[in-house]
Amino acid sequence: MIRPVLVTGASGNLGGAVVRSLIAAGIPVRAAGTNAPGLQRTFPSVDVVHLDFHTPSTFGPALHGVGGLFLLRPPAIAAVGPTLNAVVDVAKQAGVEHVVFSSVTGADTNRVVPHHRVETHLQASGLSWTILRPGFFAQNLADAYRSDIIGDDRIYLPAGRGRAAFIDVRDLGDVVATVFANIEAHRSTGYTLTGAVAVDFREVAEVPTSELGRPIRYQPASVLAYMRHLKGQGLPSPQVLVQTILHTGLRHGQAQRVDPTLAALLGHPPRTLQRYVHDHRTTWSSPTPATF
Repeated sequence: MIRPVLVTGASGNLGGAVVRSLIAAGIPVRAAGTNAPGLQRTFPSVDVVHLDFHTPSTFGPALHGVGGLFLLRPPAIAAVGPTLNAVVDVAKQAGVEHVVFSSVTGADTNRVVPHHRVETHLQASGLSWTILRPGFFAQNLADAYRSDIIGDDRIYLPAGRGRAAFIDVRDLGDVVATVFANIEAHRSTGYTLTGAVAVDFREVAEVPTSELGRPIRYQPASVLAYMRHLKGQGLPSPQVLVQTILHTGLRHGQAQRVDPTLAALLGHPPRTLQRYVHDHRTTWSSPTPATF
């Protein structure tokens, strides 16, 4: 692909990983986000553009001249029609060659999660597409679970004894680069992507316990208590709802299946949860969030 790939959410964990993987693969990149100066400092050699999902006037300039689009849903966005789906429409008008959308496991059949509406809109758009459906990210430990680990030495979730096969966003970034390097091989395909082993959250808590040298426990939460907990952290209601739905689904085995697709696409075993925590162990010793 000669024209660059526009990467949305490039200042976040996943978007940043995609930018780095595309650079490593020699694929031209345009990094997009709401803080263009900050992005330019993070990626000084990359073309940077302002894109705000809540400001439609930024869509056209961001997509002008690009050949590919990596699209992800920011956690705070639940109304995908005027935001992500509108970006898809502008991408078609701009002549974008291929779109990769980062969805979630099960979104093809789960109509409750916002990702489902993006998937169906993208598939009906007439654009060339690939949909990635990753399971739970290892980076959740440094994001959604971080304040509880630092402040209370616990992981507090309504997951019961459910299991999840965690995936490292660095591997997902490499998959995105693989897709854009050979679009024809991945066109009109949805991939379920998981880590190599499914673990429950008691086992998850053992990983930082071992690495940090202090006991981290898993404390199961009720659905209502977890929602109150998230609201107390200042999260907006749509994000509270989606995060609760995804974690409650673990009780019913929605993320426990281990799929070999990730290893096949990478050509090697995926990174483990242990490796992720080891690589970023200082993340849970400071009150200031780490940047990846």
